[in-house]
Amino acid sequence: MKPSEVKKTLDAMLGKDIAIFVWGHPGIGKSSLIRQTANEKGLEFIDLRLSLLDPTDLKGIPFFDKEQQRAVWAPPSFLPHEGEGILFLDELNAAPPSVQASAYQLILDRAIGEYRLPKGWKIVAAGNLEDDHGISYTMPSPLANRFIHLEMELDVDEWCDWAYKNGIDYKIISYIRYKNEALFEFDAEKKGFPTPRSWAFASEILQSGLAGSTLFETLSGTIGEERSIDFLNFAKAADDLPDIEKIFSEGKAEIPQDDRTLYVLGSLLVSTYLSDPSPQKLENLLHYLMEIKPEFSVLSVQELQRNGVDMLASTQFEKWIERFSYLLA
Repeated sequence: MKPSEVKKTLDAMLGKDIAIFVWGHPGIGKSSLIRQTANEKGLEFIDLRLSLLDPTDLKGIPFFDKEQQRAVWAPPSFLPHEGEGILFLDELNAAPPSVQASAYQLILDRAIGEYRLPKGWKIVAAGNLEDDHGISYTMPSPLANRFIHLEMELDVDEWCDWAYKNGIDYKIISYIRYKNEALFEFDAEKKGFPTPRSWAFASEILQSGLAGSTLFETLSGTIGEERSIDFLNFAKAADDLPDIEKIFSEGKAEIPQDDRTLYVLGSLLVSTYLSDPSPQKLENLLHYLMEIKPEFSVLSVQELQRNGVDMLASTQFEKWIERFSYLLA
């Protein structure tokens, strides 16, 4: 399922007392998506890593109650006791079987020992796929049967939309557009490899001011050496860009012919417009986009539309539609 489809399911099922398990490769944004869902709904969010717990941690610690003359279990403080929220069991399948077994009752009965999960709290879990070669244990059938299982997969369009909204460097967005496969290249034998998470780190690195060999070595430790070389070679196209301010102020500038430069230019234009939109800037931008290679013009307009830019009132958009309607069928 695409991330947007997983989110729709979460939105729909959080009103039910049914636990959900989101599966997916490492670094693709499972945890972020679940946290985002909680934030949008105004819910509290507790991230509980069962892989770091002992079997007794969930049930609590027994102590002797003198008044009742019996042993009583003191529930752990990290479990919620009031309000509404999502209890997120991350890396559940990385927890040892004994810990997974201790979670049975909490997941099925919403209780464990003397503790009861408040009615307003929902259980969502996540874990990496078993073929990702991380630390994982096969989930016992009785536990697996307590979840609705959703497998999340990457979608380049959705990731690029997310990247624009979250300030990812435009050179990275254009590179992923240029080479879709570079978004995720899992390699268990390497310390650094490309994932949506590591590309977000790479964006921070690019914006840190590092340069030269230091930049290369730092990127290599994030997305891998081979991918860093390829990306930095691609990013050199940013040196050949036309005057961006002139495009937005006058609707005209030099027209690049090299595909790499056009990928970088398109992402920069979209990112720049989204950061400071105005009707006149849109008119000038669309006027310029009518002059570049059709496939890159269409790509830029589609990315603007997916990011909420309304073009129906634009006179230049009408002209743009007339020119490129044959590519939109």
